[in-house]
Amino acid sequence: MIQIQKFSLAMPAILLAFTLTACEPSAPPVAPEPSAQDMFFEHLSILCGKAYPGQLVSDQEVDAEMSGQPMAMHVATCDQNEIQIPFHISENDGSWNRSRTWTITRTENGLRLKHRHRHEDGSLDVVTNYGGDTETAGTQQRQEFPVDDESITLFEANELQQSVTNIWAMEISPPGTPNARFAYELRRPEDAGGRFFRVEFDLAKSIDIPPPPWGDEN
Repeated sequence: MIQIQKFSLAMPAILLAFTLTACEPSAPPVAPEPSAQDMFFEHLSILCGKAYPGQLVSDQEVDAEMSGQPMAMHVATCDQNEIQIPFHISENDGSWNRSRTWTITRTENGLRLKHRHRHEDGSLDVVTNYGGDTETAGTQQRQEFPVDDESITLFEANELQQSVTNIWAMEISPPGTPNARFAYELRRPEDAGGRFFRVEFDLAKSIDIPPPPWGDEN
């Protein structure tokens, strides 16, 4: 009987210890580390609302008219899933070509780059909304966008066969670092003409916001 009584007296203490353990809060979930694409998108978002000067740094003859011409990028609109960047190029007569806008979008599988082209009257060019999706993780400073099937169909329909192997790329230095820059690049393999086009923008100093791209005046 003595042994049974001792066991009975011990039971409330055991139950109390179990209850206290069950009521202890669980450890908070550990947030996943941001991916390289998350960091790339974040670095672009930091620039939102600002404009920066740029210039052509590649030297192919086909782009000779752009050589030395002032350029500007304006990180115009940003939200959690999309960033729009109008790209402005000065013409030889002093006017500006404001036909181009780059759009970077988050997708379930990575990032997407699309190009919107408009005429000066605001109407869309027949060749617009082309681009591609990332196929690799890339890095927080560089992302590549191989041409997608929709764009290949568009290029072939407009007799732009040379563009069906396009690979676009964007690079960004962490904002605030020395000599920070943003770059936009287009290239094609040698067997498709060896195209290489690259412009770079100085992120060390912002400039006045340019007028909106054609078609976005309102």
